[in-house]
Amino acid sequence: MRFLRPTLLALAIACTPAIASNDLPGLGDASSGLISPEQEYQLGRAWLNIVRGQIPSLDDPILKDFVERSVYRLSESSQLSDRRLEFVLLDSNQLNAFAAPGGIIGVNGGLFLYAETEAEYASVMAHELAHLSQRHFARGLQAQKNMQLPVMAAMLAGVVAAAAGAADAGIATIASAQAAAIQESRRFSRQNEAEADRIGIINLERAGFDPRGMPQMFERLMRQYRYSRVPPEFLLTHPVSESRIADTRNRAEQYPTKGRMDSVTYQLVRARVLLQYEETPGLPLKRFRLMLEENPKHTAARYGLALAQNKGGQANEAEKTLAPLLQENPNDVYFNLAQVDFDLARNRTDAAEQRITSQLKLNPNNFPLSLALAELQLKKNQPASAEQIFDSLLKQRPNDPDIWYLQAETRGLAGNIIGVHQARAEYFTLVGDYDQAIEQLDFAKRRAQDNFALAARIDNRQQQLIAEQQAIREMMR
Repeated sequence: MRFLRPTLLALAIACTPAIASNDLPGLGDASSGLISPEQEYQLGRAWLNIVRGQIPSLDDPILKDFVERSVYRLSESSQLSDRRLEFVLLDSNQLNAFAAPGGIIGVNGGLFLYAETEAEYASVMAHELAHLSQRHFARGLQAQKNMQLPVMAAMLAGVVAAAAGAADAGIATIASAQAAAIQESRRFSRQNEAEADRIGIINLERAGFDPRGMPQMFERLMRQYRYSRVPPEFLLTHPVSESRIADTRNRAEQYPTKGRMDSVTYQLVRARVLLQYEETPGLPLKRFRLMLEENPKHTAARYGLALAQNKGGQANEAEKTLAPLLQENPNDVYFNLAQVDFDLARNRTDAAEQRITSQLKLNPNNFPLSLALAELQLKKNQPASAEQIFDSLLKQRPNDPDIWYLQAETRGLAGNIIGVHQARAEYFTLVGDYDQAIEQLDFAKRRAQDNFALAARIDNRQQQLIAEQQAIREMMR
């Protein structure tokens, strides 16, 4: 629980005097409103630190890349004016997705298990983006303006439970409900939910999807959980009713059936997630083989079978299974990355490097490819080369704690000890542990005493964190 205290304080800083005051202007008031967009941004980023520090996340770069690209594409056809989005992929097979103030988008791996088509998946994400664009969080505070601080405190319910001594229970509360604190504090009214559905359908069509994906998703969830005593968290925060399904169906039917309902790419990602959460050894092999028997041209089933074979130590069989896909789609990033894994399983590092390099020429700055190249350099015991790749990745993804963590390890192998402490400081900052971040910069400064310019930069960064921490403590008095 070392992350608990600093993350609680970090979230508290978002409760600026404007929020804590008993004399608040109404939402839309020219002076500032209950909570400004920038305050929402700060609140969301601080809350994200809690999630990152407490709940396991998925580290699959392909899944990460797909979610980020797909949501950014949806945001381009949305009403969202501030597109400084941050993503967190939670390692849970339960159905859930959420949007938190300040552009935080959360997705459970389980969403891909339940959303059978890309349009269904996109409908969930379009709905969450609509909550952000319409600032439903701020409007929820306006509706409860006589209890601002209790509302803010509700966001910390799971964390406070952990602080009270029930650590496991507290973390379990957060992990099972994830965004429940924020979702509960917003208490989206039926009007807000209907508004998010309506806007989501409009934006689905604008993005090129068939908006019928939304009622289809809702209909399946209602059938599956109609009599369930414990529905998934998504249905607790987004209750589905017959009237809601009918409304989304009626709205979707107003559009022509020319939008995209599914894609091979989505099904490939879904196959990866199905494999991720299959608990019974050997079952994925049977599942994907059966799908191929029913349809020998089922691309996602062949891809999933190849991955399952490789995971089971059957590298030769996996390579044979994948070969037809690579022959038909020689420049597909997913298939090439799978072949890289197969090459590495057979210690063919030169072939793997040549394949990644070739693909990067076709797909410059591709995140999964770049990460694969960095990890390959580490496997070849070339940490200095890997460090350079991670530096480039961090220019693109400066707020990705996973990359900072890998960079810290890589700099250690490369003998860049000052860099190790700097990278660790950034990692700890992104997971909300200010004390550890400041301490790491202390270590870095001591080692940089003979380099005045570097020591000054490190000291400047440390002072930034100290000032932020001090401001938080002042507010907590």
